[in-house]
Amino acid sequence: MLQPRLRPLARSSVSFCRSSVVLRLTRSYATPTQSSNRETSSSQGAVSSSFAVPTPPTRSEKESALMRTYKPRTPGVRHLKRPINDHLWKGRPYLPLTFPKKGQSKGGRNNTGVITVRHRGGGVKRRIRTVDFKRWAPGPHLVERIEHDPGRSAHIALLTDQATGKKSYIVAADGMRAGDVVQSYRSGIPQDLLDSMGGVIDPGILAAKTAWRGNCLPMHMIPVGTTVYNVGSRPDGGAVFCRSAGTHAVVVSKEEETREDGTKVMTGKYVNVRLQSGEVRKVSKDACATIGVASNTLHHYRQLGKAGRSRWLNIRPTVRGVAMNAFEHPHGGGRGKSKGNRHPVSPWGQLAKGGFKTRRTHNVNKWVVVPRVRNMGRQRGKASKKSKE
Repeated sequence: MLQPRLRPLARSSVSFCRSSVVLRLTRSYATPTQSSNRETSSSQGAVSSSFAVPTPPTRSEKESALMRTYKPRTPGVRHLKRPINDHLWKGRPYLPLTFPKKGQSKGGRNNTGVITVRHRGGGVKRRIRTVDFKRWAPGPHLVERIEHDPGRSAHIALLTDQATGKKSYIVAADGMRAGDVVQSYRSGIPQDLLDSMGGVIDPGILAAKTAWRGNCLPMHMIPVGTTVYNVGSRPDGGAVFCRSAGTHAVVVSKEEETREDGTKVMTGKYVNVRLQSGEVRKVSKDACATIGVASNTLHHYRQLGKAGRSRWLNIRPTVRGVAMNAFEHPHGGGRGKSKGNRHPVSPWGQLAKGGFKTRRTHNVNKWVVVPRVRNMGRQRGKASKKSKE
């Protein structure tokens, strides 16, 4: 059995405690820290009314700064590096919410068998998880477990509706654990929550009791400056933005008016959301969003360690064009690393550099492509002969 080691991602000023040093010396598996926050939060949730969601425990800074490495017993594990996710479910998924992924689409082919996506094929058997990105079901939902989804980088959570017992998958938030309770307020504000505010909606109290990690809210109910993920765009659609591991967005502004009593009322139809790329998007005020950050935030630090692990993930090798034959690529052929004095192009002859992919003409549906004219000297000679005649 492989024996992992714990190693920090980078040198930081955080001083690790003596227990972490002992863990590294003994090369044992990391165990999640046990905290009494869950007991206190669960007791608070039992005392309060049904709309209150207990605060899930936050992971310590020591756990989030470590990656799992392995003693190099073989060349394949020398560079292997994985995030520490000991809280994941070790068994099989909930089969009624899955279906097998098989057929020609797994190899990058379309319905006629033509390769439309290169470098795909092989891989281990997997089942596609049916994830609920709309979350219309109201009421409290209990998090049964956190699972790994082979079809996405973020983790998923199995929920059970406490009223009906129906199960569903959602994209888990960072810090979400089994035993947490989450809700969706997309279908409207529950009556018990409205009665607790005296029958009148108070934006401050509403945000304090609904904007909890893992809860799904319409955009007009989310306070400005809140970090969200699984952001929707249309009022009747599901989440389309910030669904991969570690991604999030920030609610920037709303179109609001201040009344005489000081309360703010939203008057516009859209909410401005800043994505991680810096782009500010306008989304509908009735679009959905989930409070928090998408789980598995250390996913981009992983290292596969060997080429075979890529083949397990349905990824085939990528070959340079100059290493191919002349009939396989425009850069192929020749006696050495030469592309025949040709500008860099794609396998289909499209120019790859110089802004030809980004510059556009007045017609936005056409790319600016400079054609390559051959035998220019012969054409000029024929034109000169015709002019003399």
